[in-house]
Amino acid sequence: MEPDYRTWVAGGSHLELGGHRIFHRQDGPAGGRPVTLLHGYPTSSHDWVPVLPALVESGCRVTTLDFLGFGASDRPRDHDYRLTEQATLVERLWERLGITDTALVAHDYGVSVAQELLARDSARVVRTAWLNGGLYPDLYRPLPIQRLMISPAGKLLGPLMSERTFRPSLRRILGRPVADADLHQMWLALSDNGGRRVQWGLNRYHAERRAHAERWQRSLESYSGPMLFVWGPADPISGGHLLPRLRERLPHARFEVLDAAPATGHYPQVENPTAVAAALTEFLGSDRHG
Repeated sequence: MEPDYRTWVAGGSHLELGGHRIFHRQDGPAGGRPVTLLHGYPTSSHDWVPVLPALVESGCRVTTLDFLGFGASDRPRDHDYRLTEQATLVERLWERLGITDTALVAHDYGVSVAQELLARDSARVVRTAWLNGGLYPDLYRPLPIQRLMISPAGKLLGPLMSERTFRPSLRRILGRPVADADLHQMWLALSDNGGRRVQWGLNRYHAERRAHAERWQRSLESYSGPMLFVWGPADPISGGHLLPRLRERLPHARFEVLDAAPATGHYPQVENPTAVAAALTEFLGSDRHG
């Protein structure tokens, strides 16, 4: 049985990095192939639980963390949250854990952190896998509620969020049914430890994506290692409309498009974990390029 959010957190640890307590876990054999999983907004590393057992069983040493402001990591109020800072925290975590080279798997918010890490030092990333995220800001299609949360009004609305309003908002970006119990775990990750009060600060990452668009696009398109896209085409935000550009700009990449009915949406690892786990384990265990 998959661990719920509280059990997941209880099985992990905290390290002080950059003056903040950052939650992380390592699962799988100590000498296994290093893989780092980067989660999305507004949830946590717990999103990876549905695919983790398959990765561990395949021989991966899986490192997960909650970004600053998310899940069980510190959530300082009035902090200037930046994707570049999150990348620095990942680098510091790798240093503390003795991780030199690693595969990188990123979803949603995490894709921007991964792009920044590639821009800094792509040589340490042995292969990359990408799940739905805003890799190209000009193709990002926010829902009306997302536009509202980014606006000044979002500063007032964040603390007023409730699980009752969260569930239907999240379901708008899903393509497959997800049980209320699973959405409850995602809500716990969002709201834990005063999480509602930092949502507006975290949401400013959209402006940072635009500011770094050229650099991050270059880091993605110049990466020469093996690359896989595991994509939910039914995602209205970062879904099937990204695929033509990704295929054009990244001809060496492999694509696993989760279009079997009902087509997968924005959270592939939660909506369609069997297919995602199969694609990731095959890719992460493969010695061949591309």
